[in-house]
Amino acid sequence: MEPINVTADAPSFTCNAYLLDGEVTALIDAGSMDGVVDAIKEHVDAVDVLALTHQHTDHVGEIDAVVDAFDPAVYSYDSHPLQTHGIEDGDTIELGDETFEVVYTPGHATDHVSFVGETVLFSGDVVVYNDGAFEDGSFGRTDMSGQSRERLIESLRILLDRLPASITTLCAGHGDVFHTDPDGDSVRDVVERALGRAERREPKYPNE
Repeated sequence: MEPINVTADAPSFTCNAYLLDGEVTALIDAGSMDGVVDAIKEHVDAVDVLALTHQHTDHVGEIDAVVDAFDPAVYSYDSHPLQTHGIEDGDTIELGDETFEVVYTPGHATDHVSFVGETVLFSGDVVVYNDGAFEDGSFGRTDMSGQSRERLIESLRILLDRLPASITTLCAGHGDVFHTDPDGDSVRDVVERALGRAERREPKYPNE
């Protein structure tokens, strides 16, 4: 199951919105790219589930368009006018061809969740591989109102505790998809490196 980033060619800032074609065709975050519905239709005719990692604008800006086009079930931690299913820490959800555990991972956002499957981790913005800050293990910014570095650190620790050894792919809300290198870093290595940097209170963007 290889997730498709349907916002990869966005001309302006958005999150990565991942499409999973499988038993349950799913979209992870709606993004804020104008034309995302057309990008989705290049791959599938229907979307069964839209699952939100959190509700920052870059992740939900096109939610109305996606729901209007496909009428999916909408799963989110916090309420939303288009939500059909609330999710909580420890819940499971079928996405594509895998069962994912919902892990509550606030810090970057109070409603942030990650989706942990057997082989794929959808981490939203709590941890990313590369995003213009650190190139091999970074974390969501925590310097704006309502954000918390301490809570993000706790979330990264929880995520590591609940990360199965079988995870080989990290799909984050920004930056590139990371695949485990048999001769190098694993997904766990990336998360541990992000945690270490967060614990050392390294700024998200060192040059700012």
